[in-house]
Amino acid sequence: MTTTTYTVTGMTCGHCVSSVKEEVGEVAGVTGVEVDLATGLVTVDSEGSVDAAAIAAAVEEAGYEVVDR
Repeated sequence: MTTTTYTVTGMTCGHCVSSVKEEVGEVAGVTGVEVDLATGLVTVDSEGSVDAAAIAAAVEEAGYEVVDR
């Protein structure tokens, strides 16, 4: 199992957290997503390596931006 952490900007509420979790959770290979609203950290668990661009695209689909990979 692989765990990767990303910093996401723009999240301000619980709905933001839910949106990011839902979109990132749909990326192929992702097995778990944890979002910390206070820090903006998104922790992604996966079966193996997941393309960072796919995670960034999922975050953008939710309406936010990855600032650190």
